[in-house]
Amino acid sequence: MPALSPTMTAGNIGAWQKKAGDTLAPGDVLVEIETDKAQMDFEFQEEGVLAKILKETGEKDVAVGNPIAIMVEEGTDISDFESFTLDDAGGEKAPPKEQPKEESSEASEAPDSGSETAPPSGSKEPAPEAKEADTTGEKLQSVLDREPTLSPAVRKLALEKGVPIKSIKGTGPGGRITLSDIEKYKPAAGAAPAAAAGPTYEDIPASSMRKTIATRLRESMNQNPHYYVSTTLSVTKLLKLREALNAASDGKYKLSVNDFLIKACAIACKKVPAVNSSWREEGGQATIRQHNTVDVSVAVATPVGLMTPIVKNADSIGLSAISGAVKDLGKRARDGKLKPEEYQGGTFTISNMGMNPAVERFTAVINPPQAAILAVGTTRKVAIPVETEEGTLTEWDDQIIVTGSFDHKVVDGAVGGEWIRELKKVVEHPLEMML
Repeated sequence: MPALSPTMTAGNIGAWQKKAGDTLAPGDVLVEIETDKAQMDFEFQEEGVLAKILKETGEKDVAVGNPIAIMVEEGTDISDFESFTLDDAGGEKAPPKEQPKEESSEASEAPDSGSETAPPSGSKEPAPEAKEADTTGEKLQSVLDREPTLSPAVRKLALEKGVPIKSIKGTGPGGRITLSDIEKYKPAAGAAPAAAAGPTYEDIPASSMRKTIATRLRESMNQNPHYYVSTTLSVTKLLKLREALNAASDGKYKLSVNDFLIKACAIACKKVPAVNSSWREEGGQATIRQHNTVDVSVAVATPVGLMTPIVKNADSIGLSAISGAVKDLGKRARDGKLKPEEYQGGTFTISNMGMNPAVERFTAVINPPQAAILAVGTTRKVAIPVETEEGTLTEWDDQIIVTGSFDHKVVDGAVGGEWIRELKKVVEHPLEMML
């Protein structure tokens, strides 16, 4: 199992692209690996023949360094490896897991002077006593009355049929409830009908990527004091400029509103560089790193979770280059084809939910170690008063509500407000993006 990202300790086996007997050249895709961040292709970098697959598609939490397949030189008789096993390949280790505190504390406690010693060699070890030796008959009977003793098969059938266990009088030995009792159960007249079938919920195992997302966002909310600044942007002029540029492109590009907003964020970051910064702690020393280029992370929803591919140097490239990068990165993010350097890093993040007309505004969680993220709502038409020589008239204005989330460790409130002002200025006067 290769390490495909700096934080990867284990991975899941996806689809194998080669089968036993196939010849591989450097750069061929061998197998898909789900890392802690994405679904990625593992490209084999040597010549050889795949002799045996040791970990099949669907295997979970395979520790980095564990054998997953056998490669041999071309010309080797692979029939010798038909019965080859993981043990033959050196065995495998479990992925590192954090031990619960309760277990580690119990394991570290030395026995006191009153603890029992092990029986002498050859003697029969006594059976363990009940956990609570002083439990009285009344207590035990009370427990049994509350929860009848059920076999796993009876419990499963009762759950499937929605049968209330406490309403059944068992006909088995000692009053035990049997499968027949579940099958014959009929609710009393006037009682609420049982569930039609099956449990009322489903437990879905969290993927490695979902676990990583949960950890990072929890850490962000706990460690970064968020504050929020909102404003309304008029995008009427921006939409007209977009329409004109797209009409003149002869199909070479098709700009989106998000492309303009990425460029506007980059310009605002250059004008207020404190926002284009990150908080760093190394060796007990805290520093604020102010970046000289603006690399904008763009939030993209994928089948395995949220990813943030990076439009690099967004402050110095044009709108058509930004548009092309966003389309390419977004497609490869959804296909699980991004390289680690294409989604790790970034100096600022934009999260746009404007494609959903129901989302007027929202707030976003900062993507650490960055210090800021912009949340973008949908475009709305708003009636505004306009003073003319004929009096006050009403015109329709296209508007978007945006909310910046800032890390107060790095960005003071006044600085966050200044950044929002610069963003509003460039969005509402979009020709500045062309300069």
